[in-house]
Amino acid sequence: MDKLSSFIRPLSLSSDPATAIASLCSKGNLREAFQRFRLNIFTNTSLFTPFIQSCATRKSVRSGKQLHCLLVVSGFSSDKFICNHLMSMYSKLGDFPSAVALYGFMPKKNYMSSNILINGYVRAGDLVSARKVFDEMPDRKLTTWNAMIAGLIQFEYNEEGLSLFKEMHGLGFSPDEYTLGSVFSGAAGLRSVFIGKQIHGYTIKYGLELDLVVNSSVAHMYMRNGELEDGQNVIRSMPVRNLVAWNTLIAGNAQNGCPETVLYQYKMMKISGCRPNKITFVTVLSSCSDLAIRGQGQQIHAEAIKIGASSVVAVVSSLISMYSKCGCLEDAAKAFSEREDEDEVMWSSMISAYGFHGQGDEAIKLFNTMAEQTELEVNEVAFLNLIYACSHSGLKDKGLELFDMMVEKYGFKPGLKHYTCVVDLLSRAGSLDQAEAKIRSMPIKPDAVIWKTLLSACKIHKNEEMAQRVFKEILQIDPNDSACYVLLANAHASAKRWSDVSEVRKSMKDKNVKKEPGISWFEHKGEVHSFMMGDRSQSKSKEIYSYLKELTLEMKLKGYKPDTDSVLHDMDDEDKESDLGHHSEKLAVAFALMITPEGIPIRIIKNLRVCSDCHVAFKYISLIKNREITLRDGSRFHHFINGKCSCADYW
Repeated sequence: MDKLSSFIRPLSLSSDPATAIASLCSKGNLREAFQRFRLNIFTNTSLFTPFIQSCATRKSVRSGKQLHCLLVVSGFSSDKFICNHLMSMYSKLGDFPSAVALYGFMPKKNYMSSNILINGYVRAGDLVSARKVFDEMPDRKLTTWNAMIAGLIQFEYNEEGLSLFKEMHGLGFSPDEYTLGSVFSGAAGLRSVFIGKQIHGYTIKYGLELDLVVNSSVAHMYMRNGELEDGQNVIRSMPVRNLVAWNTLIAGNAQNGCPETVLYQYKMMKISGCRPNKITFVTVLSSCSDLAIRGQGQQIHAEAIKIGASSVVAVVSSLISMYSKCGCLEDAAKAFSEREDEDEVMWSSMISAYGFHGQGDEAIKLFNTMAEQTELEVNEVAFLNLIYACSHSGLKDKGLELFDMMVEKYGFKPGLKHYTCVVDLLSRAGSLDQAEAKIRSMPIKPDAVIWKTLLSACKIHKNEEMAQRVFKEILQIDPNDSACYVLLANAHASAKRWSDVSEVRKSMKDKNVKKEPGISWFEHKGEVHSFMMGDRSQSKSKEIYSYLKELTLEMKLKGYKPDTDSVLHDMDDEDKESDLGHHSEKLAVAFALMITPEGIPIRIIKNLRVCSDCHVAFKYISLIKNREITLRDGSRFHHFINGKCSCADYW
């Protein structure tokens, strides 16, 4: 207070003190505003408001406390109007205990006082205290109901939030766009399109269906519940689409597995003149990751730089993931190293990137740096990515050690995904009995994914007996899971039990279970070229097959021998060799070699695990053609250079 009062001297007064004070405070010139208008301030306490708001905006705790002291000694601290602003200031400055204490000392309170306290408790995640203040209020306004409903739904107490909305409606309160935005989020969180449709009808009844905020919330609710077309129709009906509407449309398509549509909608958004923000970039970059289209991702990265969003933490995390999943680990590491700010998600993304590329040692090194040299908190996600990295790098003992560290040192309770990673770690190392024992002893009910992880290893390590046992476990969970039938058939085929293979395939046919087809693709000059096994739909199919035949002869001269054991059908060796030559990844790499200049790296994506024959073939191709070939399959990345693969044949 002494510092504030020491420079007080009367100056010429403005004809409009409120405007002048607000202007000076908005620029951070509190001292000048106080000097010039101290006489006005002490006769009109409302003029203190810009000073208080400026302290909150500029995050100045020291100035805020000095101002509070001045108000106390000046006798204005009992004014409920001033107290409400001080409470709001303390809440925004992160000193919520001071706001609570001030509320307790206030001789007179109004609904705004309670609203501020409720909002503060909600921001702190203390919903019990927020609800206590709410229940004790004698006079509630719509803003009070909105704050409490939004708080409950924000922390996923969706049923409680919707129940409170029902109570509010029963007391005669009419909702506004903020109320409806919250309750639609609650319906989306409950995955209840039935409730959502009821609220949608309610919205139309009250004439709020044309509100931009409400319509975006309605669309989000439908698309979050899998009703993509209904959500898109709501957005299409809007006379004007703002940024929120476009982001809702883009996110809805991403959530429903339509990455190509996401990129199309992003293009249409820009054509409409709407400028993207960080939320847009995070979603669109994630779709580039799903499609593994590096060129498009680089273009979007440049657009993020242009509007100043490339340094936002969430965007950087998305860039790391996008470059990693497009096979560009160096670009992912560059995005990470150039970060201006950071959080746990960003570090976990980079750890995951190293793991996905089979660089377990680098992942461990980065984790140790995060734990020892930063103030960031190590979380369960970081451990999940770390154990995954160990699994794909053959670091069995280290992975088990990290799992124990997560539980014993950090006190985290392992989730199903952690156990699945440990089972994968053990299975890849050939410790199938230990992996099965881990599943049967874990305190969480196993799902089909963890059993399929083990079943896949049974095929690789030719343990047909265990495969039969695991197959039965999966059928009890999901009788129509096509992957488990395919894995069991493959296990039988590896043991050359062709009658058992036929029996499994007949069972699939009888139950109308469809096998997921293998697809490989690559991007060239903004165009994506896709291939399926034996695919002849390409305009240059004849040339592709001819080129692939010549390439196979070159590989054989260098020592390549087709791995006919990879063919899981009962046929003679000649037919098996022909079958191997038509795998989707071989067609893709042949076409890529035909249309790209010599020396240019090639990046191929496959939706399923690469077979052992194609893996060997790619090593020979990289040597013969002197090309760096990156293959991303359904499990990890393989980098082929000079006849060797980064996975060291461990995948």
